[in-house]
Amino acid sequence: MWRFIASRVGSALLVLLVLTVVVFTLTRIIPSDPAVVYAGPKAPPEELARIRERLGFDRPLPIQYLSYLGGLLTGDWGDSLSTRRPVLTEFAVRLPATLELLFAAMLFALVVGVVLGVLASRKPGGILDAVIRFLAIGGISMPAFWLGLLLQVLFVGRLGILPATGQFSKELAFVSPVAHVTGLPYFDSFITGNWVAWSDGMAHLILPMLTLGAYPLGLIARMTRASMLEVQSQDYIFTAEAYGLRERMIRWRLALKNAMPPTLTVTGLSAAYALTGTFFVEVVFNWPGLGQFAANAMLAVDYPSILAITMLGAAGYLLANLIVDIAQARIDPRVRVSRKGASA
Repeated sequence: MWRFIASRVGSALLVLLVLTVVVFTLTRIIPSDPAVVYAGPKAPPEELARIRERLGFDRPLPIQYLSYLGGLLTGDWGDSLSTRRPVLTEFAVRLPATLELLFAAMLFALVVGVVLGVLASRKPGGILDAVIRFLAIGGISMPAFWLGLLLQVLFVGRLGILPATGQFSKELAFVSPVAHVTGLPYFDSFITGNWVAWSDGMAHLILPMLTLGAYPLGLIARMTRASMLEVQSQDYIFTAEAYGLRERMIRWRLALKNAMPPTLTVTGLSAAYALTGTFFVEVVFNWPGLGQFAANAMLAVDYPSILAITMLGAAGYLLANLIVDIAQARIDPRVRVSRKGASA
């Protein structure tokens, strides 16, 4: 197992190294002057020249890349040209909100998607199967920003039962502020027993969680259904039925365990997609995460921020795939054997 993990980590690091070259080159060929972004369009030429020298944009491109790579390894990811603060500082402030939203959405998608997929596989072609497939296709097909707007119209405009935007209510900072322990607001309010803040945060979390989790939920439900239908036709399932085992045990323990590897693969891919898809959701719901920072960085051609966001998204994608590979290897040891043989 450790050799398997080491090989996957080595491949991930190689992919990240190649990605730094590609993204760094692409950001440098964009027709924009970073000094103008940093100092403003009305800055005098001598001020722009001084800023280019201070930021290192006057040096040859290979030297700039080596300097950037060294900064990545030492924790210096540069300063944002738009906010003029270190990029890692911006990440430290905004990333916890994004991670909590992503975790909640993926947990919701995985649990509900697996349950729906198993239920749909009980009677293929039935009414319940048709309804679940319709919902799954709708979740996959509908753009996240459009779904978010529809949910706001329904639950905020029509029903008036959920808040429209934000992570917490504004008055909460004066009534029941969240104590900073781990930097994760929902988790901190839970472990400190601040139930006023926690319940208020959960109400704000529902709509963005549903919006972000709709796409992965549809994928997981469809993949679980397809895998269950394939597993249910295996001989050992018929043998278990012949021995008189209960349907619940056969379906939820024997069949589901062997149907999970493809579902885990889809879960990892959809989690990586959701990491970047959360940017659109955060803009719609005014969520205080990386989404608005990423949108502003792209509009302002903020090179350091764009590079850092891209690297974060790639690292999240590779980490999600690594976790899925490890989970698959734990569930089905044949995965380790097949990939070891393929690498040999």
